[in-house]
Amino acid sequence: MNENITPTVVIVPGLRDHVPDHWQTRLAGQLDRVRTVPPLERDKLSCTARVAALDSVLAEIDGPVVLVAHSAGVMITVRWAQQSTRSVRGALLATPPDFEAPLPDGYPSREDLEGNGWTPIPWRRLPFPSIVAASTTDPLATYRRVAGMAEAWGSRLIDLGDVGHLNPASGYGEWPRAAELLRELVEETTPSIVGSEATR
Repeated sequence: MNENITPTVVIVPGLRDHVPDHWQTRLAGQLDRVRTVPPLERDKLSCTARVAALDSVLAEIDGPVVLVAHSAGVMITVRWAQQSTRSVRGALLATPPDFEAPLPDGYPSREDLEGNGWTPIPWRRLPFPSIVAASTTDPLATYRRVAGMAEAWGSRLIDLGDVGHLNPASGYGEWPRAAELLRELVEETTPSIVGSEATR
């Protein structure tokens, strides 16, 4: 496998799945090599089913992969990483929710989340480089809590400031920094080609 080729970006949405005006959807439209984890037909709140859906998409891809996850998609990614042997180059993890704390109205209850396998939150270090992009005004998690997740996962923490939950309801259809952070992650995790060129 040539690790120097452009990686495929796999978009891991949150519980609301495909949202046309979401920054993940817009980012996907800008990329040549991209896959999005499809919505579930049933068991929509099952964490296990969503992890399996991510694993299924990754199994179809040859070559390097970078994950771009938002909200519950971050938790799907972290749980997948703890049970899979499939390697990925890195992950951009945007505004992870705190599923161990009560969420605002309109979101699943703590009991429903626990019953569907979302808690406890995994705190083990990730086996690949990652960036956690955190909001200081996220209604689904405090900045301090997300900073703790980033530290536990071995992620680089980016303070996004006042961006809410970084979704269309917070005014973020377009989020230009997504492409910027993705580019940084790809550049940081691309193997040097100096050695391979020297042997040609």
